[in-house]
Amino acid sequence: MGQIWQVDDTYLGTLGIKLIEGRNFSYEMADDTAGKTIIINQSMAQKLGLKHPVGARISDNGIFTVIGVMQDFNYESMRDEIGPVALHYTLSTAMMTIKLRGGDVQHAISNVSALWKKYSPDQPIRYTFLDEDFANMYADVTRTGKIFTSFAVLAIIIACLGLFALSAFLAEQRSKEIGIRKVLGASVQGITTLLSLDFVKLVMVAILIASPIAWWAMHKWLQDFAYRVTISWWMFVLAGLGAILIALITVSFQSIKAALANPVKSLRSE
Repeated sequence: MGQIWQVDDTYLGTLGIKLIEGRNFSYEMADDTAGKTIIINQSMAQKLGLKHPVGARISDNGIFTVIGVMQDFNYESMRDEIGPVALHYTLSTAMMTIKLRGGDVQHAISNVSALWKKYSPDQPIRYTFLDEDFANMYADVTRTGKIFTSFAVLAIIIACLGLFALSAFLAEQRSKEIGIRKVLGASVQGITTLLSLDFVKLVMVAILIASPIAWWAMHKWLQDFAYRVTISWWMFVLAGLGAILIALITVSFQSIKAALANPVKSLRSE
């Protein structure tokens, strides 16, 4: 039938799970406290083909009456699809779920620990935070993201150093051409644009080559997840514009320096 979780009447509210049909468990209801009722999620209702699930009776090591349907939520990694889940009312003597308001978490933990020791002095308290548990599901993804970010930043720095050196070399090689253009009336803006345009063309060629490879790599990686984002064209456009902007900023210093140079010095030997 799927997974059956034992919970109390505060579970839905504690985790913020939305009840879309029926009612929640109640300590005042005899059938609930007797363990004869369950709340199922949308996936279970679909798997069982229940068009009107509330009131339906389900057999699984006993007969249970469905009293509510909760909205599907990811209780495992996004790599897996949401499976059928049923909540079964019970009062646990070994575990409890607590929703904190935030703020002074350590003070709240101290109060909970003191209360636990009062009623269960021989059983040490062991606690975890749900947000940390969910974060641990994606620890490898977070680690991979940090590694790729570090390599990307390093690659951008190396590329900028290469562009800076190349722009300085080309500006020196074309110093006489720049001097002649300035003597013939070329403006600083025109010469700067001329020198920068060659680098923009190279960057655009690199973008055209890299974009299909990046799309393929991301598409293959996302196939590991049952729920994933869509790779849109504007992401590559934005990345391309960013690359062009970085290239222009990098070469602009040498371009403007060459455009402002005194043409007499570059043409003196001619």
